[in-house]
Amino acid sequence: MTTSMMHEDHSEGKVARAIEQQTAKLPSDTFLWAAGAAIGTSLTLQMVGKQHASQFVGQWAPTLLILGLYNKLVKQLGSDGERAMAGAR
Repeated sequence: MTTSMMHEDHSEGKVARAIEQQTAKLPSDTFLWAAGAAIGTSLTLQMVGKQHASQFVGQWAPTLLILGLYNKLVKQLGSDGERAMAGAR
């Protein structure tokens, strides 16, 4: 989406902005380490014979990685990054 296609009335709500301000305080690698821990825990659970728990914990890894990606994007672009960049031009 280009900045010329954005309308002025399209901006983040108060809740999204508040969440982004809080999560931006976390280092981005926190999510990477958490995903690695989920994978390691899943492997351990699988090895001790707890397949259902292993699958449950193993499914956390992709979610944590996506949250880390979102966190990184918010830090780089901000919640209304495109609009702020358009206003600076």
